[in-house]
Formats: sequence, C-alpha cells, structure tokens
Amino acid sequence: MTEPAQAIPGFQAAPLFFLIAVFLMLQPLSTDLYLASLPSLATVFAVPASTVQLTLSLFVAGFGGAQLVIGPLSDRYGRRPVVIAGLSLYLLASLLCGASQSIGMLIFARFLQALGCCSAVIIARAIVRDAYAPQDSVRVISKASSWVSAAPLLGPILGSFLQVHLGWRAAFAVHAMLAAALLIMVIARLPETNLYKDPKATELSGLARNYRIVLGSPLFWAYALPGALSYGSIFAFISGASFVLIKVLALPTGWFGYCFAFGVSGYLSGTVVCRRLHARFGTKLTLRIGSSLSLAAGAIFLAMVLAGMQHWAMIPPVMFMTMGAHGINFPISQSNSVSPFPQQAGTAAGLMGALYMLVAFIVGTIVGGTHNGTVYPLAIIAFSMGSLIFIAARVLPAMIPAEHTV
Repeated sequence: MTEPAQAIPGFQAAPLFFLIAVFLMLQPLSTDLYLASLPSLATVFAVPASTVQLTLSLFVAGFGGAQLVIGPLSDRYGRRPVVIAGLSLYLLASLLCGASQSIGMLIFARFLQALGCCSAVIIARAIVRDAYAPQDSVRVISKASSWVSAAPLLGPILGSFLQVHLGWRAAFAVHAMLAAALLIMVIARLPETNLYKDPKATELSGLARNYRIVLGSPLFWAYALPGALSYGSIFAFISGASFVLIKVLALPTGWFGYCFAFGVSGYLSGTVVCRRLHARFGTKLTLRIGSSLSLAAGAIFLAMVLAGMQHWAMIPPVMFMTMGAHGINFPISQSNSVSPFPQQAGTAAGLMGALYMLVAFIVGTIVGGTHNGTVYPLAIIAFSMGSLIFIAARVLPAMIPAEHTV
C-alpha cells in the first residue's frame, strides 16, 4: 500500500487539498447545475437547441482561451492574487447570468463566468505541482477527483429540483453563493505556493520560451491529448444528454438529475480505481485500461442504437462507463502533463486545460449542430471519441521512455 501524499513542508498547515478539490469542483458545477434547464431555456427564449448550446460551447471556449493567459499570469504574479481576481469575476458573472433577460445576455454572462471559473481550476492544477512531490501528484489528483465527483453527482439532481420548483435562474444564484463563500475562504486561508515566480512569464519572449518548452515536449502531448479526448467524450453527454433524454426519449425533467448522477457516479468509481491501478501497474498500463473502457462504452452505445433500442434507460449505463473511463484517464493525463515542468507549471496547466477545452468546444459544437431529434448523432459521436482515445493512449505514451513518467 502506498503512503498518503503529503504537502511539502511549509504548506502542510494550509488546507491545500480541500481548496484544490473545491477549485476543481467549480467547473462541473458551472455546467451540471443548469443542464436540466437547457430544454427549458430553448422554450423561454424561443430559440433552437443549437443556440442554447452556445451557453455551454462559449463557456468552454472562454474557459479554454483564458487558460493561455491565466497560467502565465500565475507563474509571474503568484497563484493567490490570480485566483482572488478570478473568483471575484465569477461571482459578478453569476449574478449577471441570473439577471439575464435575453439569450444573448446569458451567453455573454456565461463567457465571463468561464473566465473566472478558469482561474480556480488552473490554480488548483498549479498548486498540485507547487506543493506536492511529483511522485505524489497522481494520488493527490485522483483523490481530489473523487471529491470533485460529488459536484457532477449531486449537481444535476439539485439542478433538476431547482428547475422544477424555482426555474432556471436559481442555478446561477447557487453559483453566486458558492463563489462568495469560496472567495472568503481563499482570502483567509490560501498561502502563496508559487516560490519560483518568473518575472518574464508574461513577456512575449518569456511566453514564447515557456510555450516552446511545453509544446515541444513529446511527454506533454503523450498524456495531454488522450486526456483531452477523454474529456471530449464526457462532454458529448454533458452537452447532449438532456436534449436526448428529455426531448427525444421523454424522460421527465425531474428524473434527469438522477439519471445523470448515476452516470457521473462512474467518474467517482473511476478515480478510486485509478489509484489502485496506478499503484499496481504504473502509468502507461493504467491509461491503456482507461482508454479501453472508453472505447467499449462508445461501441456498446452505438450497437444498442443500431439494434433499435430507443429507451432512456440505455443511456445512464453508457454514461457510467464513459465517465468511469475518464476517472481513470484524467489523473494520469493531468499529472504527467504538468509534473515535468516545475518552472512552467502554470503555463503547462494552462496549455493542457486549453487543449481540453478546445476538444470540448469542438465536440459540443458538433453535438448541437447534429441534433436531429434522434439518438443516432450522440451515439456516433460517443463511439468516435472512444476510438480516438483508444488510439491516442496507445500510440503516444508508447513513444515515451518509462523513466519519464510519474
């Protein structure tokens, strides 16, 4: 049995692990809490599903693009001031979301919300590299991911309740309250963990140097790309499941949260399995197991649809498998993408996150654009993503010597 991960001396007195988990939790809460409201938004604002999807897709675009800036900013100025500014923006944007009177205003407010949310996630990833030894990072991330799974597990259930009883604006009120509480906690308890501030990190020459170091490393791509594709596979369900379940397969809105939560419980299971597999088999084999599960989930989903199955009960088990696979793939991807770059941890975390969001934006756009009132588009996309993950997880890490993985 492996020893529990311990923060580097100097940071042990701070509630770093708790803050890391809550920071990472902010992203799924920002999406999952209002998923049950997506079909209703199309009705309220009298717009097609593809327009409502922009509240997700542009959130992803803003989240991804901001990481290219927030990562270097945290390398130069430190983690603490960047996350305080980001949470303040998230709080204001959440209030603006709840007050929106048009779909255009909501889309814009969601974009601003993404910028604030991004800071918390980037800082969480960078703190893992700052405050924990590289050999501990997979355990820290997988354990934090187990905590994080509570957000997408309970978020859709709470979101369904809020939608049925209070309407779509209530979800954004919850976002605002969470941001306010978290901001107070950060100001009171988060120390500065960046002990190697780079004054040139935001200069063009410094940015170019750090981007070249990270993007020029085969190790970064070997783990960042499979992880990004894995995130894309779950984002297909995040962006498309509510329309398919509620509009196509006639699932009552009040039931959606429970169905989605069952699928997300696979992510919790996957993070627990990841810790066991990594301790026993190491990095490469663990990623291969996770990618095989991704492919199996997509293949089973497509096979059921081609066989003529048209019942809402077939989707939660497939989501469980897909998200369980991501629970295995994600900690491996994140740790091995960021840990090799101690001097560029923020930049590496930002580039990895931007890649994740780019893939999610593409997938979300395809899901919204191909929605035709049937289950076929979602099933085809799920199978395609599973196939890409399977291929990437075998081809890219196999090119990296074993001594370069953690």
